[in-house]
Amino acid sequence: MAKQDKKQTKTMEAALWESCNKLRGAVEPAEYKHVVLSLIFLKYAGDRFEQRKSQLIEQGLQEYIDTVEFYTAENVFYLSPKCRWSFIMANAKQSEIFKIIDEALADIEKTNKQLAGALPNNYYSNLGLDKVKFASLLDEINKLDTATDSENDLIGRVYEYFLGKFAIAEGKGKGEYYTPKTVVNLIAEMIEPYDGKIYDPCCGSGGMFVQSMKFVKAHHGNQKNISVYGQENTNTTFKLARMNLAIRGISGDIKQGDTFHNDQHKDLKADYIMANPPFNQKDWREDNQLTDDPRWQGYEIPPSTNANYGWILNILSKLSNSGTAGFLLSNGALSADGTELKIRKALIQNDKVEAIAILPRNMFYSTDISVTLWILNNNKKARVVTKNGEEIHYRDRENEVLFIDLRQWGEPFEKKYIQFSPEQITQIAQNFHNWQREGAKDTYRNVPEYCYSATISEIEQKGYSLVPSKYIEFANRDEQIDFDSKMKELQTEIRSLLQQEEQSKKDLKDLFEKLGFGL
Repeated sequence: MAKQDKKQTKTMEAALWESCNKLRGAVEPAEYKHVVLSLIFLKYAGDRFEQRKSQLIEQGLQEYIDTVEFYTAENVFYLSPKCRWSFIMANAKQSEIFKIIDEALADIEKTNKQLAGALPNNYYSNLGLDKVKFASLLDEINKLDTATDSENDLIGRVYEYFLGKFAIAEGKGKGEYYTPKTVVNLIAEMIEPYDGKIYDPCCGSGGMFVQSMKFVKAHHGNQKNISVYGQENTNTTFKLARMNLAIRGISGDIKQGDTFHNDQHKDLKADYIMANPPFNQKDWREDNQLTDDPRWQGYEIPPSTNANYGWILNILSKLSNSGTAGFLLSNGALSADGTELKIRKALIQNDKVEAIAILPRNMFYSTDISVTLWILNNNKKARVVTKNGEEIHYRDRENEVLFIDLRQWGEPFEKKYIQFSPEQITQIAQNFHNWQREGAKDTYRNVPEYCYSATISEIEQKGYSLVPSKYIEFANRDEQIDFDSKMKELQTEIRSLLQQEEQSKKDLKDLFEKLGFGL
């Protein structure tokens, strides 16, 4: 059954792309995601409205089917007749369909304050689309069964699929990655955001929050005990996050702006942080900018050439005294030298790093690289914590870091991608919690080619590298490659090639000037 669902998901995403591709000419491929996602929002909103309307009728409350409060009380948008998906589809082949959709979006935004500024304004009327081809796109969206998507993130998945089809392939939007739900589920199962404040400094389409709420619901927690805080720099993606959360009845303090240069949550102390920052973001600040930022207090200033450690220190600065963070970074952050090494050394010595898990390749639609899951914890001491009504005893794990290698884990889906199965997520999280807790059902032990609990003394002996294969025992000799040495050799070689290229350009320029031809 699961295999059939995955096939349907692939067909749905590919079909949406093909329908959008028929619009090429009037709309550039980079714009497809914006064309389709507002329509998916209307389908979502329409389906939920019809579900709630049917419930009222079944409950004998037919006289209230047009009473707004009976919808909003269940986190459902009340839709006037001309905003409903059924009305849109009834007029899908009419020449005024673009005006109908724009007016529907405007009306929904006007009557729902949480959507203020989140929906496009007079967007479809000004695109100059072919109405026949557009009707074909509406037909594809009409096939979506949004009722079965309550545990997934359809908007986020379609968004990332479109990024993978165009933005990354064409060199646009690099570093803009939607986090697959199985990875988010793993983070949630490991840091367990039962209640308190959740923060994502680069929240994208809001997928972290969607899956976090799924975790709370799955563990019989109360979603009302969760407060959501997020920031997203790209305006269109920020609007998408607002749209994505609103359709699911998730209220949150989501701000738009550059997290580094325009921090919208300066005084926030979050209990949980979940994030997937842009990988290896270059030129994120000028050399003379943010040099005295309080987020770096006690640490070196992150280098302007790569934002990885800027994100780490931003995340650390937002944690409460007992806060926990789970976030993704490119593998290079595990062993980077220079200023990054100094920051990493201080993080380890300050006992902020709790676990490092290296993930399989091909987990993302838009990049095939393997990435690392970092777990930071502001309180690794022995303590007793009540989570969801259960008293949990944590053992003293000060001065220890758990390393996990998951590169051979996962199962294939959609032919070339990898995802964790629910059983694997449970197994990985349980092993982590066994390591953390007193009285765990299955006591933790180091397992070759899987996990190893290293002391800070051992990490110091390895030059403060956080590469898991330096600590985990591997029977396969191929795994014994000195990652740091190989990377440094490669960096040296690339640096030399770039210097040679610059010298060649200079020599060529000098030659042309000698010949009397300026460049």
